[in-house]
Amino acid sequence: MSSDQITVHYNSAKFNKSAAKLHQCPEDVGAEVAFAGRSNAGKSSAINTLTNNGKLARTSKTPGRTQLINFFDLNVEGVRIVDLPGYGYAKVPIAMKQHWQQHLDEYLQKRQCLQGVVLVMDIRHPMKEFDHMMVEWCQTAHMPLHILLTKSDKLKKGPAQSTLLTIRKELTAVLGDLVTVQTFSALKKQNVDQLRHRLDAWLLPDMDQEDNE
Repeated sequence: MSSDQITVHYNSAKFNKSAAKLHQCPEDVGAEVAFAGRSNAGKSSAINTLTNNGKLARTSKTPGRTQLINFFDLNVEGVRIVDLPGYGYAKVPIAMKQHWQQHLDEYLQKRQCLQGVVLVMDIRHPMKEFDHMMVEWCQTAHMPLHILLTKSDKLKKGPAQSTLLTIRKELTAVLGDLVTVQTFSALKKQNVDQLRHRLDAWLLPDMDQEDNE
């Protein structure tokens, strides 16, 4: 198989559908990676930068407006990226948050084609309550987790590197080889290739293996 046939082009991402419940999701086949994060962590900006499409994931000045699980198809058949609902600052009723929580948990627990989770955190405010919840879920499910420390341009290189090393040490103690951590800036488009490489390893594992043989 030629390299052209096994390359995921993230700028090919196209909206497939939104789902409020698990049974509304696309057929549970192929491979997908889900992006999760607290409201205002920069998740939508990260997805838009990854795909080089500023309008793909909805960004809003009212954090938490995205209440649905959004699926985006890529150029390789059956390969998707998924934008999960944000949590945190959203000024919505408790019942609504509990509704989101229930369906997010159901998706994470039961979605068989899910290959990994990208957890987006503002590098200035890492490891909040929602982040700990996601880490615990990945630990229980033995699900690969990639930490994206966004807005790294807001810190000088020294403090950014210090936060990276601290988070990596803390989470490796819990998740071992299941976790990877990187800094990221949507504004400066820094370390986008590093993110793409991690997604490639999850979405095309068999082809990665063939390349290494």
